[in-house]
Amino acid sequence: MGEVKVLGGWGSPFSRRVEMALKLKGVDYEYIEEDVSNKSPLLLKNNPVHKKLPVLLHNGHPIAESLVILEYIDETWDGPPILPKDPYERSKARFWAKFVDDQCLPAMWKACWSRGEEREKAKEEAVELLKFLDSEIKGKKMFGGDNIGVVDIAANFIAYWFGIIAEVVGLVDDVITKEKHPSLCKWIEEYNKCSFVKENVPRNWLRNLRGEWDPSCHRR
Repeated sequence: MGEVKVLGGWGSPFSRRVEMALKLKGVDYEYIEEDVSNKSPLLLKNNPVHKKLPVLLHNGHPIAESLVILEYIDETWDGPPILPKDPYERSKARFWAKFVDDQCLPAMWKACWSRGEEREKAKEEAVELLKFLDSEIKGKKMFGGDNIGVVDIAANFIAYWFGIIAEVVGLVDDVITKEKHPSLCKWIEEYNKCSFVKENVPRNWLRNLRGEWDPSCHRR
């Protein structure tokens, strides 16, 4: 198995992706908390291009970017599969995981933190993009079928983090709704009920976010 370390951030959904995948595979690892406002020499050395979290260190070799890390974990260790074995299904899973990262998350993030007309446009964009995910998950328990897979792990922000941020900034029922995204809402409920998921999310994150939230910094 070798030495495995994760450079991550406690409140980062991207770091949690890596930890979820390692735990799913039953891999023991050392977690190293990074301060993104004061990046360590270890982080800068092992991710000099993007200088971002997370970074997986396996026997001293760095792997960066969470989706790349998920594939590396799946290919390196035995255990429950993270990506499908079938080439076509595997390509679909890659597509949807990338869709979450490249399309859904930026729109949802912008809807949370922008204001005025910009926020309204971002909300509309996020609603429409999430309809594609709603269609993809329809009739399935998880994006990976009966079990959690790469898309479910990649979409952890949608299932957990976004709901917390939406509550704090006043976006509850403005983006993800049972009327527009019935299958996605059902998935979110099932996902957050999983004991495996509960063990891998920061339970006090809402309280901490409320403590840090200053409305005066986010007005029009």
